[in-house]
Amino acid sequence: MILYGISTCDTCKRALKTLEAAGKDVTFRDIRATPLTGAEIDKIVHEFGSKAVNTQSTTYRSFNDFLKASDPEAQIAAQPTVMKRPVIQDGDRWYLGWDSATEAALTS
Repeated sequence: MILYGISTCDTCKRALKTLEAAGKDVTFRDIRATPLTGAEIDKIVHEFGSKAVNTQSTTYRSFNDFLKASDPEAQIAAQPTVMKRPVIQDGDRWYLGWDSATEAALTS
C-alpha cells in the first residue's frame, strides 16, 4: 500500500497512523520531497478526474487564470501540493481523501 501525501498534512498523518495501527504495510510517499512522475500523475487523474485537484486549497487559489483553466495533470505537475490528499493505492484499488468509508475499507 502506498500513501501519497505531504509530511505536514494532518489528514495524511492521521491516515498513516491509523493504517499502521491496523497492521497494514504502508509506504509513505512525500510528493513534495519526491515529486510524482508524469505517469503517476496520469494514473491518479485517470482514477479520480478533476476531483484529484483540491480547488479549495490556498495553492489552487494562488494559481493564475491560465493554470486554473489547465487540465488537472498540468495543475498537479506545476504544484504537487494542489493534489487532494491523501491518495492511497492498495494494489489495484485507489482511494482519494480520508473519511470513515475509506478507513473502513482499508482497515477491515
